[in-house]
Amino acid sequence: MADANSNSTKRRAKGIVFRALKATVKGVLFYIVYFILWQFMAPVSQFIPSFQQMVETFVAVYITLIIVTELTSGTIYQHFFNAAKALFVIGYLMFSMRTGIFGMTFQNMSFLIDLRLFLIVAMLLSLLGLAKSVLQAIDFMSEKAEPIRM
Repeated sequence: MADANSNSTKRRAKGIVFRALKATVKGVLFYIVYFILWQFMAPVSQFIPSFQQMVETFVAVYITLIIVTELTSGTIYQHFFNAAKALFVIGYLMFSMRTGIFGMTFQNMSFLIDLRLFLIVAMLLSLLGLAKSVLQAIDFMSEKAEPIRM
């Protein structure tokens, strides 16, 4: 009996360590991708004063949600955090891009950038991620509720 409990405890500890390692690797990989892409976006930050702070805030919160989602994998909370991730992306896009039209004056020229199509596509993709999370949560709960026949 004590042997079964110690095996169960070891198995749980291995699962927690594996999830923590997986979460760390995903977070580091996401940060590396951000770091590489930032090298290409750095010139834009000269024209938009708070662009770098806005992007870094998004990346920090998104990486945190990735890590928490991985740590809670195998539970219903994983699906809640996936839904929170999708809602965060939608909310942050709405907050940061407002109307999706940006104007800028450079020397004697005036530039107008219309990013509404990008905003709509990004929000629709996030809504798709939200729907996926909700369906996965429903599937998870239905699997837990079904009795196992042997």
